[in-house]
Amino acid sequence: MSAPVRLGTRRSALATTQSGHVAELLRAHLGREVELVEITTDGDRSQAAGTSLVGSAGTGVFVSALRDALLAGEVDVAVHSLKDLPTYPCPGIALAAIPGREDPRDVVVARDGLTLGELPPGSRVGTGSPRRAAQLHALGLGVEVLAVRGNVDTRVGKVRSGELDAVVLARAGLARLGRLDDVTEVLDPLQMLPAPGQGALAIECREGELAVAIAGLDDAHARAAVTAERAVLATLEGGCSAPIGALAEVVEGEDGDELWVRAVVLSPDGGLSVRMSATGDPADAAGVGTRLASQMLDDGAGQLGQPGPVADDAEGAMR
Repeated sequence: MSAPVRLGTRRSALATTQSGHVAELLRAHLGREVELVEITTDGDRSQAAGTSLVGSAGTGVFVSALRDALLAGEVDVAVHSLKDLPTYPCPGIALAAIPGREDPRDVVVARDGLTLGELPPGSRVGTGSPRRAAQLHALGLGVEVLAVRGNVDTRVGKVRSGELDAVVLARAGLARLGRLDDVTEVLDPLQMLPAPGQGALAIECREGELAVAIAGLDDAHARAAVTAERAVLATLEGGCSAPIGALAEVVEGEDGDELWVRAVVLSPDGGLSVRMSATGDPADAAGVGTRLASQMLDDGAGQLGQPGPVADDAEGAMR
C-alpha cells in the first residue's frame, strides 16, 4: 500500500480549508490517502504576536516556508493562493496543477447592506491592498481609504463594530470559508480589476513522478488565464512599481477559444492610470500577457509608481 501523500499547509482557517479541498481532489485522482501537515511560518508567529506583515514581504514568508518544507522532503505537496506566488520559477519545484478557478472578483462588506456607491462621502473603507486602494480612489466616490490588516474575522469585525463603514476583500477567500453571506456587493471588474492570479489555487510539488501524476488535476482554461495575468505582472514588475490589476478569461470565439486579457496600472492615489486589453490564442497565453504589458510600459505605465516594491496582499489577507 502506498504511503500517504503529505500535504503541507499553514494553520490559518483559509489555508487549511484550501488544503482540505485539494486533499479531496488528490485522494480521488491518485487513489491514495492524503494527510495534512501543518507548517508554522515566521509570518504566522508574527501575526500571532500582533505584528503586521506588509505586502510581498509577508507573502514571501508564507510561500518560502512551504517551499522549504517541500525541498527538505518534509511534505510532498503544497497548496498556495496562486496570486501569492512569485512570477519566477523555483528550482526543483513544479507548479504541477491549477485546479478550476474560484470567482476572481473583489467584494465589499459594508454596514447596513450598502454598496460602494451607496456609502456617503467620507465613509471609511478599509483594505490592505495598494491595488484596491488605488482603484477605490480612482472611482471618485469621496470615501476615506484606510489601511487594514488581519484575517477575515478581524476585518469584518471592524465593520460590525463601526470602526469602518466597509472593507474590500477577495470573493474567493470568503467563498472558501463559507462567508459569502457577509458580502454586500460583488465588484464588477470594470470598477476594480483583481490581482493577477486571484481566485486560483496552485498545487506545487517536487519535480518528478508525483508532479506528472498531479498534472491531471490541471484546468486548461484556468492555467491559460493565470499564465497571461502572471506574464502581465512579470513584465510590468520589471518596469514599474505601481499597483497592478489584471484579469484574463477564455471565451468561445467564432474560430474556437479566445483569450481576453484586461490590465490596469495606477498611481497609488488613483489619479493616473494606464488601462489596456488584448486578445489572443490561449496556447500563447504568456505571449499575449507579455505583449500587453509591454504596450502598457510603452504608454507610460512605468512612470506611475513610487520607489520601492508594491504588491497586493495575499488572498484577501484572510489568515
